[in-house]
Amino acid sequence: MTRLLHIESSPRKSRSASREVAHAFIEAYRSAHADASVETLDLWHTPLPEFDGAAMQAKYAGLAGTPLTDEQRDTWKAIHALARPLHDAHTLLFSVPLWNFSIPYKLKHFIDAVSQKDVLFSFDERGFGGLLRGKRAVVVYARGLDYSKESITPAECFDFQRPYVEAWLRFVGVDDIETVVVEKTLFGPEVDTAARRDACASAEALARARP
Repeated sequence: MTRLLHIESSPRKSRSASREVAHAFIEAYRSAHADASVETLDLWHTPLPEFDGAAMQAKYAGLAGTPLTDEQRDTWKAIHALARPLHDAHTLLFSVPLWNFSIPYKLKHFIDAVSQKDVLFSFDERGFGGLLRGKRAVVVYARGLDYSKESITPAECFDFQRPYVEAWLRFVGVDDIETVVVEKTLFGPEVDTAARRDACASAEALARARP
């Protein structure tokens, strides 16, 4: 059985372009892969642990190889539990709107919490090693404007959304990355509708192409 994990980072729900395109991918994926299981991690309804004093102390105790206190152990268990679905999934589907040229703070919080040594990466004298190797990631990026290289504005220079997400994915071991971009969603209903339709079609094709 293949497992798909959808990490949803927009709070707009039915109005969200990234969520709409991700759901098109999910429906096509279910249709093409009858044995697939689909789990959604909605970052707006998932308790995200604060990376506060206890978490930082646990982090550095682990780096130093010193025993954890009970409080630190409980904190680290919560971090591992949050990251567990990433390890269990075969395909990671991210729906990511552009916020202030980057990503929503809930997604950044999630990434900051789970991106820890022996949780999503290893570290030794040879350097870093991602622990999510062998997985496929599909990322749906939604933008209100045109951030492509063909844009007549310098908007591409302000795109810290896609570079950040894909650098992080590669850091944790995911090199198999496919993307769907839906943009110009602020250009009025006609342009928005066409952009969503085309992106949904691209997402459906990706879902049917492989497990």
